[in-house]
Amino acid sequence: MAIQHQTRRYTDAEIFDSLGHEVGFWFKDKFGSFSEPQKYAIMNIKKGRNTLISAPTGSGKTFSAFTGIIDELIQKSKEGKLEDKVYCIYVSPLRALSRDININLKVPLTEIMDREDSNFGIRVAVRTGDTTPQERARMLRKVPHILITTPETLGILLVSPRFRTFFKDVKWCIVDEIHSLAANKRGTHLSLSLERLQLIAGPFTRIGLSATVAPIDRIAGFLVGFEDGKQRDCDIIDADFMKGLDLKVLCPVRDIMDTSQGDLDTALYKMLHNLIQDHKTTLIFTNTRSATERVVHKLKIKYPAHYGVNIRAHHSSLSREHRLGTEDALKKGDLKVVVSSTSLELGIDIGSIDLVILLGSPKSVARSLQRVGRSGHKLRDKIKGRFVVLDRDDLVECALMLKNAKERKIDRISIPTNCLDVLSQQIYGCAIEGRTHIENIWEMTKRSYCYHDLDREDFMSVIQYLAGDFAELEYRQVYAKIWHDLDTGEIGKRGKMARVLYATNIGTIPDSSFIRVKVGERKVGVLDEGFLERLKPGDVFVLGGDTYQYKFSRGQTLQVLPVPGKIPTVPSWFSEMLPLSFDLGMEIQKFRKYMDAKFDKKESKDNILQFIEDYLYVDGNAANSLYEYFREQYLYAKMPHDRRLLIENLHFEGKHYMIFHSCYGRRVNDALSRAFAYVLSKMYKTNIVIGLADQGFYLQGTQKFNAKDLIKQMKKEDLEKILRLAIDKTDVLKRRFRHCAGRALMILRMYKGKKKNVGRQQVSSQILINACKRISEDFPILKEARREVLEDLMDLPNAKIVMDWIADKDIKVEFVETKLPSPFALNLIARGYSDILKMEDRLEFIQRMHQMILAKIALGR
Repeated sequence: MAIQHQTRRYTDAEIFDSLGHEVGFWFKDKFGSFSEPQKYAIMNIKKGRNTLISAPTGSGKTFSAFTGIIDELIQKSKEGKLEDKVYCIYVSPLRALSRDININLKVPLTEIMDREDSNFGIRVAVRTGDTTPQERARMLRKVPHILITTPETLGILLVSPRFRTFFKDVKWCIVDEIHSLAANKRGTHLSLSLERLQLIAGPFTRIGLSATVAPIDRIAGFLVGFEDGKQRDCDIIDADFMKGLDLKVLCPVRDIMDTSQGDLDTALYKMLHNLIQDHKTTLIFTNTRSATERVVHKLKIKYPAHYGVNIRAHHSSLSREHRLGTEDALKKGDLKVVVSSTSLELGIDIGSIDLVILLGSPKSVARSLQRVGRSGHKLRDKIKGRFVVLDRDDLVECALMLKNAKERKIDRISIPTNCLDVLSQQIYGCAIEGRTHIENIWEMTKRSYCYHDLDREDFMSVIQYLAGDFAELEYRQVYAKIWHDLDTGEIGKRGKMARVLYATNIGTIPDSSFIRVKVGERKVGVLDEGFLERLKPGDVFVLGGDTYQYKFSRGQTLQVLPVPGKIPTVPSWFSEMLPLSFDLGMEIQKFRKYMDAKFDKKESKDNILQFIEDYLYVDGNAANSLYEYFREQYLYAKMPHDRRLLIENLHFEGKHYMIFHSCYGRRVNDALSRAFAYVLSKMYKTNIVIGLADQGFYLQGTQKFNAKDLIKQMKKEDLEKILRLAIDKTDVLKRRFRHCAGRALMILRMYKGKKKNVGRQQVSSQILINACKRISEDFPILKEARREVLEDLMDLPNAKIVMDWIADKDIKVEFVETKLPSPFALNLIARGYSDILKMEDRLEFIQRMHQMILAKIALGR
């Protein structure tokens, strides 16, 4: 049977008949009837079937999971069979979400007991990194029947000698917001923890709760894993679009290309203010933390009579106390508006929000639906969202996003697999649990979805690393963590401190900090660590209003040269930006092809406008802006699309640009641009500057390059090899190696109660990466660091697909010569100027270029 979509929809009567009167009567009085997800899920879970529930926030999916479980526990209590052990584990990606569920579970249990005038003794407790020693001790005395925890804390509890005994009869495990875990190494870690839990508890019912996700079958596979080489059974309940969607794309001005920055700014905040005042509570999402702060500040300045204590910012850089205070104020209805970056995307119950505004493109259909799904939390409310766009590329993205949302086309999620750093950590945990045969660990590992295709050679290389088979590492204070008896095949932990070291260093989220920027010994400022991953020697960036050229980094210090007046190659906000999904990029390119065909056929403007309005669900103003944008590109250069990769050779202001109109998203373009730049630098023996965006990238130098020769030199089968060479000595590989070394416990972030700061970790990693290279270029942690850069940070798999299309002539590569950047290239080129120009000057620059393009079009170029 394996993975299948649930088709049986139970009636209210059938579900009420299956429940005891305690839960049944309470539910009927409280809600009247069951929501759609509940009509499919509750009976499944009562029957012990693995179930994935995909439904919007506010559709009742949490009670879909818990209703049957609470009912079972109440019946056990009445029969006197409720023991002191954990029956249900609820895993949440956020500590705040754990806190929320704890409140939402205890309230129903209290109401049921009050109604029945009986104490069933069902205990619910939260165990996270915030849990105090006193609370932990209390849990050992009074074991929670429902344990709410995070992936990291579950990993710690699995090696806790006293607590793991309470896991011997776990019946259910609920994984909330499973889509947000599956896409990163926290999910990889959890997938192995669930297999370790099953070794203790035996088979248990796995329940996944998710918002909009695709492909949903893959997420179900991630939830349940494998047994005897076959995927375990799982029923999928896909109720994602049962709520109504009220979505619109709005622009504050009629013509973006004929508006001053001041007028655009005024119109934007007037539109935001009017939308906010027309609704009870509004949540505004921006794409960066700095934009979040700016919107709050501007609304307060422009409308002081309306915004004071009733408006707040919420993002990850703010203190936990501030964030929790904002969430509590939202729940109480004390706030008119909250502005957030990404920190409120996940399913914390944040009260009755009736409007979500997305300021700028969220870059993926799944993320946009996740964000707008924060509105309409009442079961029968509509989800209401407004996309507010400020430039033409945003308009294109949001229009296609809205279309795909309405037509249920969701970007596919990518799940990391065979992560050797996480595997190292988990094997160490297995050894700490007790001596065991290596084949037992191998079989357990292969049951995880994330490691089902793991090579035995990679598995054994991790065992060798953990067993201390490399003297080179011991010289660097990296000692054996396990023993491995080659004769018996058994492994076990080494050292009395093993359990403490594991518990204090577990997890997959790396430590991060700011980088000091210095000119010689003089400190000029700090940068976010993520920003350094995008830099290479020679890059120019702005800090404190001045331009600097990057020389080299050592530890947490960046050495730079002042270069007054030089144009930045990397915008200062680059590391914060969300990447466009590959799938949405392809949808944009497909729309471009349709538009290209209509211009080729010389269809009338009215016909094309009608097509745009029908195809994209946009109004007349938006359709007209799109028409003009695409028409200008068609007339000035050529229209790039999913069957035409346009390479634009631009000679502009004394520089030569080779612009690739590759609308595949920044992660794919990152991989392609680095590979092409590496080959080009070898061909011309010169440094290449890379400019990168979601819609394309450019390679820039002091001389004109032959684009046709470059394409001939790039072989699809060499892409991965070239990229490995291109990243080998980069800061991005060094820092990702540090992250991987931390997960694999090569670098201990905490030792004997003392925390090793990020600077010292980075120095250690630079020493260790060289030691690993001397051992083998395929040393497991070094191999994983490369995989993480190429597949998680970049998107090598989809970059390979693009190269296959080019090689197989599925994509035709065409070339065009320009003296001004084409309309589609304007934003990409302007990004290089965006840090040395004020916002109004940048818009003026784009508008000036636009007028010159229109003049050339009028003259037939």
